[in-house]
Amino acid sequence: MAQQATQKKLTLKPLGNRVLLQRLEPEEKMKGGIILPDSAKKKQETAKVMAVGPGKRLDDGKMSPIPVKVGDVILMDKYSGQEVTIDDTEYMILKADDIIAIIEE
Repeated sequence: MAQQATQKKLTLKPLGNRVLLQRLEPEEKMKGGIILPDSAKKKQETAKVMAVGPGKRLDDGKMSPIPVKVGDVILMDKYSGQEVTIDDTEYMILKADDIIAIIEE
């Protein structure tokens, strides 16, 4: 009797005022049609919100909600956050205070 290996899918739930993000892929071509090599691409500061923590506990005991929700596209500080890899997918975890803006189309 053969046994099948089962792979457990991991999920991350941010704690406190942290947000789980997935960076958006940069454009492959510039406006003039020039294709950029990987070494010339800079890290994008835009990302999609994948999960949100419960918020920050204030001194009076109340929770301060996080101003973004799952699915929002945000602009973040360039060097903020912690990179993590889960199931071969790269994510960022950062504090909500490091989010600069929500990008609306």
